[in-house]
Amino acid sequence: MRLAFAGTPEFARVALAALHAAGFDIPLVLTQPDRPAGRGQQLQPSAVKAWSVARGLSVIQPQGLRLDGRYADDADAAREALQARQPDVMVVAAYGLILPKWVLALPRLGCLNIHASLLPRWRGAAPIHRAIEAGDARTGITVMQMDAGLDTGAMLLAESIDIADGDTTGSLHDRLAVLGGRLIVEALERAACGGLHATVQPTEGVTYAKKVDKAEAAVDWTLDADTIARRIRAFNPAPGAVARLRGEAVKLWQAQALPVAAPDATPGVVVGTFADGIVVACGSGAVRLSELQRPGGKRLNTAQFLQGQALQVGDWFDLSAA
Repeated sequence: MRLAFAGTPEFARVALAALHAAGFDIPLVLTQPDRPAGRGQQLQPSAVKAWSVARGLSVIQPQGLRLDGRYADDADAAREALQARQPDVMVVAAYGLILPKWVLALPRLGCLNIHASLLPRWRGAAPIHRAIEAGDARTGITVMQMDAGLDTGAMLLAESIDIADGDTTGSLHDRLAVLGGRLIVEALERAACGGLHATVQPTEGVTYAKKVDKAEAAVDWTLDADTIARRIRAFNPAPGAVARLRGEAVKLWQAQALPVAAPDATPGVVVGTFADGIVVACGSGAVRLSELQRPGGKRLNTAQFLQGQALQVGDWFDLSAA
């Protein structure tokens, strides 16, 4: 089976590597254009491009795919490249561009998407973040047949995994990426022998995982402890939850909700400093912060952070980092 692959970040690279290892013919890879990154803002290839180039796969990077859009020349070149390769199917994973109808219709078996949720829950751009933020107990991977809607296509294969209490978006992402690679290989192997069957998504239980806005990362200490702890883990590794301490924007990377704080403690006030965590009062309950980062510094565990930042009970974080 010949396949084109469209994807950009590490989540997609893991799936592409699994398909390559399984022996699928991959004559063309589509990925986003190089973007500036790092302190020097030098152009950097996507994870998918870097991996593909290292293995001699053909890569194109259209800025758009609409034939009547701003990047019509790029779209036309992409169409010619796809038509020349005649893929049986296109596999899509976190590509970052909306596929117009001409792309969906071009491969003989259409386009299959690897989505990091159990559809129809968490359609959209940030399903891993939103599952952790919402306190979901389970999530998973759905391989679906793409249509013109936003993650509305028929489901072909799905598998769930537990979300652990301490999971961050980063740790959950890594497990889901491996699962996605395994499931897309299985889906294509079933498709090759006619054993892949579609199920229409139910109309009940639809939720949307909107893209994470950087402004959401500001910690509001008046919220309850569970909500704050989940958001801190959901925004790890990006964009990183932020709390203001003595005029500095400190990033918070790991937190655990505690059921009670000191009696009548004001939200944002430090009620305990221990080697395993700084305990901060919330609107209800408290959170134990166990990994923090000062501006320009490295991520530190609590003991390391307290060596360079004298904190005492009664000190406080501003109610909001905004």
